[in-house]
Amino acid sequence: MKEEYGKLNRAEMSIWECVELLNSFVDESDPDLDEPQIEHLLQSAEAIRRDHPDQDWLHLTALIHDLGKVLLHEKFGALPQWSVVGDTYPLGCAFSDKIVHYKYFEESPDYRHPTYNTKFGVYTENCGLDKVTISWGHDEYMYLVAKANKTTLPPAALFIIRFHSFYALHREGEYSYLMNEEDKENMKWLNIFNKYDLYSKSKVRISVDEVKPYYMSLIEKYFPAKLRW
Repeated sequence: MKEEYGKLNRAEMSIWECVELLNSFVDESDPDLDEPQIEHLLQSAEAIRRDHPDQDWLHLTALIHDLGKVLLHEKFGALPQWSVVGDTYPLGCAFSDKIVHYKYFEESPDYRHPTYNTKFGVYTENCGLDKVTISWGHDEYMYLVAKANKTTLPPAALFIIRFHSFYALHREGEYSYLMNEEDKENMKWLNIFNKYDLYSKSKVRISVDEVKPYYMSLIEKYFPAKLRW
């Protein structure tokens, strides 16, 4: 899946065009949200903007962090929700029992693999999460898109995009032994972001027309006009 979608040959469009494309989707894995994705993106971004006005990169990160869910669109193969949303986790080492639906890993051949079922697996202690293979989902896809299109967002932004669904790590503290010092610094920002990603959802509607000019200025600052997807 990663190899196929990593070709980035499905579409060419701007960040805002992708935001609008998501307007028809609701994340079925999110029990607190029954609005289209654009509502959640703007709620998170505006809440962070209110509390952290000087961190414009974090405002934009909140806006784009879920854009990988465009994989649900027919243009991208209309992938089923189970393969796009939900928790992510490392591959190539033992599955933590803190991962949601852990019991189903018993059906995976990796579960009893002599290397993959060990603590470090194919990795070494403190190797850095950039060297770890993460399960496929919208997080990984958007990370690939941003990186390949040469975003100028700081490393902490890419860390947030890639790992915001890695709950076993940032909620349960699992797999911290794979983190290096840069990961630990970036984790501070992910923890800040999570408060808004998880708890900013409300029924208060945000006027897209009012906030769009601000976010368009950030998109222009940190991304090219058109991206390969």
